[in-house]
Amino acid sequence: MKYRKDKYGNLISQLGYGCMRFSKKGNSIDYPKTEKEILLAIEKGVNYFDTAYIYPGSEECLGRILDENGCRDKVNIATKLPQYILRSEKAIEKTFREELSRLRTDYIDYYLMHMFTDYLEWESLQSLGIEDWIRRHKADGSIRNIGFSFHGDTETFLQILNAYDWDFCQIQYNYLDEHSQAGRRGLHAAAEKGIPVIIMEPLRGGKLVNLPEKARAALQESGTGYTPAELGLRWLWDQPEVTCVLSGMNSVEMVEENIRIASDAEAGSFSPADFDLVEHVRQIIKEKEKVGCTGCRYCMPCPKGVDIPGIFHYYNLMYLEKKIPTRFEFARNVGLRKEPGFASQCIGCGKCEMHCPQHIPIRDKLKEADRALRPLPYKAGIQVARKIMKR
Repeated sequence: MKYRKDKYGNLISQLGYGCMRFSKKGNSIDYPKTEKEILLAIEKGVNYFDTAYIYPGSEECLGRILDENGCRDKVNIATKLPQYILRSEKAIEKTFREELSRLRTDYIDYYLMHMFTDYLEWESLQSLGIEDWIRRHKADGSIRNIGFSFHGDTETFLQILNAYDWDFCQIQYNYLDEHSQAGRRGLHAAAEKGIPVIIMEPLRGGKLVNLPEKARAALQESGTGYTPAELGLRWLWDQPEVTCVLSGMNSVEMVEENIRIASDAEAGSFSPADFDLVEHVRQIIKEKEKVGCTGCRYCMPCPKGVDIPGIFHYYNLMYLEKKIPTRFEFARNVGLRKEPGFASQCIGCGKCEMHCPQHIPIRDKLKEADRALRPLPYKAGIQVARKIMKR
């Protein structure tokens, strides 16, 4: 296993274990199977395990495995505060104590504010006294590193990144999401501040494993010997700004395969041919796109706050992946911000089209995308969710 350093020089395995997708047996986690997989990962050098309060049974399962096998001091536990359901410092403290109990530990190595999408969420936590709360728990050793996980646009990520002295952050990033959400720009901004970046969804929940047949053929013909998963993981580890890549491993075979790749991959090892291969595969995947948007953001800022690249990104994803999950992701990442970036806010001024290098008829495509992303039931659902969040 190869390792990269955190903000304070501690070593983190460049492969991390994502604990959201443990195997199930009936309605419960398959404990014996999961235990075998986690112990194998630890034996092979994985030392970063990522869970969360809202992952059903995950914290309890991880805590039990580490406790019963005497492994706690061999690993770093990362878990998350569900601040979106908490309304007081008392509730924050109660939830944190519950997490410690579930995990059978008295400290968390890497503690995250979970799933920021809007700067308003950080401001809300500040009003509850979160900075003093963090300070106390870092002082007593119950939290060793504080960070946040993020789903939103690049500008919001940069705003949150610069709002506090974070120890680390976690972003969704892969070769399809290179210029969406925090994106490459966010990754580099964090690295420039010396903030380690943990990568989630490196293979877009398996979408970059189950490639179109044409892309699989191109991969096979390349002569690299890479599997689809290996291509995506090596693309990430080639970047020195990436600290750790999480993988939701749920089989011994997957653990062994990912560790094989992680034990060999190094920053700066990609060849020009490898980059060309990624671009070729990416273009094959994107052949079903509805809008030829590259995410360059020359169309931004929109005077009315329309998130043009974000809308087109999710519109395209609807036809690359499944419609319902993509609509949900769009609602969460665009619709639940303090200032949403809906296409319906467009006034048709045309400034965006004047600057678009791809000459996209943006105004027409925004209307088309809005109809697809926000059919009537979703519009109603987003409105209800926004009212709840404002309480």
